[in-house]
Amino acid sequence: MSRQIIFDTETTGISPDTGDRIVEIGCIELIDRAQTGNNFHVYLNPERDMPDGAFKVHGLSADFLSDKPLFKDIAESFLEYIQDAELIAHNSKFDMGFLDAEYLRIGMDIITPKFRVIDTLAIAKELRPGQRNSLDALCRAYSIDNTKRTLHGALLDAQLLTEVYLTMTGGQYSLMLDDAKPQSMDNLNVGMVCLQDLNIHIIHASADELEAHQEFSRTHL
Repeated sequence: MSRQIIFDTETTGISPDTGDRIVEIGCIELIDRAQTGNNFHVYLNPERDMPDGAFKVHGLSADFLSDKPLFKDIAESFLEYIQDAELIAHNSKFDMGFLDAEYLRIGMDIITPKFRVIDTLAIAKELRPGQRNSLDALCRAYSIDNTKRTLHGALLDAQLLTEVYLTMTGGQYSLMLDDAKPQSMDNLNVGMVCLQDLNIHIIHASADELEAHQEFSRTHL
């Protein structure tokens, strides 16, 4: 059985190093590449103000979040939910960097080294070099309806990313992580990608990488 968690976060900004926090986590569970409905979604009180720029992205105000749980309140349950799963995110260094920072803030170990993480942005760049590969651009490219995405939302974006990921990696075909490759890759759907050929393991995001995420967001979202 292969268990994967496709997830997204919303935050107060682009860098946990300058005090930005996670305000929303949304996760979609896949078992053998099929959605189970066992999803995870939570809004979080960031214990700080909400910058105008971030509010315009996701529409989550400090007032709305004021009565929501703190990250420390859901830290253990979130770890239990993702345990033994492969994590999948778009530009995953950004999301994993924020999660690591939240766990460090409450005195727990960072989680990135404990998981295999797949970055769908890396897959998209491999399949679509030189093209825009934001989530909206990929939805358009793969004819996935994203008309409800007027604002960013972690659970909605995770759902859209699930559809994008399954399409990019061959619909309902099995991933070839450990199995032998077929004799001819030419006979497969053009959307199929062999993930073992991609260098997509994730390390903790650096300040330069977080700055790169800001530039990516400005030009692609």
